[in-house]
Amino acid sequence: MSVELSGMKTSRETAATSYNGYIMLLVLVALIAVLALVVPGMAPDYGATKLDKIMFVGTLVLSLIAVLIVASGFFMIQPNQAAVITLFGEYRGSERTEGLRWVWPWMGKKKISARAHNMHSERVKINDLRGNPIEIACNVVWRVRDTAQASFDVDDYKEFVNIQIEAGLRTVGSRHPYDDFEGEEVTLRSGGEVINAELLEELNDRLKVAGIVVDEAGLTHLAYASEIASAMLKRQQADAIIAARAKIVLGAVGMVEDALTKLSQDGIVDMDDERRATMVSNLMVVLCGEKEAHPVINAGSIY
Repeated sequence: MSVELSGMKTSRETAATSYNGYIMLLVLVALIAVLALVVPGMAPDYGATKLDKIMFVGTLVLSLIAVLIVASGFFMIQPNQAAVITLFGEYRGSERTEGLRWVWPWMGKKKISARAHNMHSERVKINDLRGNPIEIACNVVWRVRDTAQASFDVDDYKEFVNIQIEAGLRTVGSRHPYDDFEGEEVTLRSGGEVINAELLEELNDRLKVAGIVVDEAGLTHLAYASEIASAMLKRQQADAIIAARAKIVLGAVGMVEDALTKLSQDGIVDMDDERRATMVSNLMVVLCGEKEAHPVINAGSIY
């Protein structure tokens, strides 16, 4: 079966007409028995007429042809396997019934695996949304859903899958930045589930013309290209230091506020604004400093 799609004749899988191979095996055994037991008994005597000899030869030849025809039509279907049946170049259906099957020997039989294939792509270098060169790779689990499309709509469906996986990976990778230092965008590094879902949709859209369905797709490698890796690593380290400093300062402010409130509520120290400012300064230095603080004990007045 075929339909017209975007100017191209697109095939659609249909069920083939085949016969139970075990029944045909019994037929083959019966024909061999006839050829071995019955036909020799029909051999003409020395004085037989020419017509009898011709009939004997004709019967022998027809029996041999019948045996060869039946013996040439067997084929085996394994689990999760299909056979595409053609007749002089015309698609006549796909056989998915497991076991021993039989068709006329002049019909073509091309077996296609319908099992899941696991493919790990090569690392490709692309530019992300901001133009930074990155290296990216993915793992894809795919299988043949429509054997007619896989056989007739593309030249080599396995090579087609390999090329489209790389193309889809480049497309998805270029839509997003590697990292977002402001934390406002979906990135390749942090948006794993979103990126994988987008890659799965992109590949299924690209491979549907070949009757291929992708069950799972996900990034397995993601890194800056070697020429900018060092510079981007320094930037990531700087961002991490800034984020850590900001968190330390916020925590220190909260601790100082709690300390001053506690001192005031318990009446331990009665401080004016200047004393409070000095206390805040000292506590912030102690809490935010990278090195261990060495307190100085003042026995007199700050004035």
